[in-house]
Amino acid sequence: MGSFFSHPTGMEVVKKNQEYISEMNKIKMERWIQMHFQMKERETAMQISRARELFYWLASFYAVSTVGLIGRFRTTKRPGTLAPIVPLSFVVAYYADLAYGTKIHRIQAEAEMIMHNEPELLEWPSGLPTVSEIDSARLDIDDKIRLHPHQL
Repeated sequence: MGSFFSHPTGMEVVKKNQEYISEMNKIKMERWIQMHFQMKERETAMQISRARELFYWLASFYAVSTVGLIGRFRTTKRPGTLAPIVPLSFVVAYYADLAYGTKIHRIQAEAEMIMHNEPELLEWPSGLPTVSEIDSARLDIDDKIRLHPHQL
């Protein structure tokens, strides 16, 4: 059976449990961070693919419109007929840069610059919500529902 001294004391058990809980919390936090990182990657991939799809449509519209406007210019000989090509060129160039160029890298660099040099721009109005503010708002809504259930 063993002697009394061979069994771990209560403090040793508590310390081992605390270390185990601490390690589990660390793993849980790392998983949470990794999950959110992967979710953000997927959202960014969706934004890029959305920009590419929009670029395809805009480029097609631009090509058809340009051909039509040039044809119209040949018949009318009025330079104003070609005017819509200028703003359409800017729109198509913007989306081409967003979809296939370095615009995303420039946006990320600007965001990093803001985070490092202008952190006051990132502050929320009235600061972060506290647990008591959230609970108070939740209780207020519960009271309104309880007192006026017909006004949902």
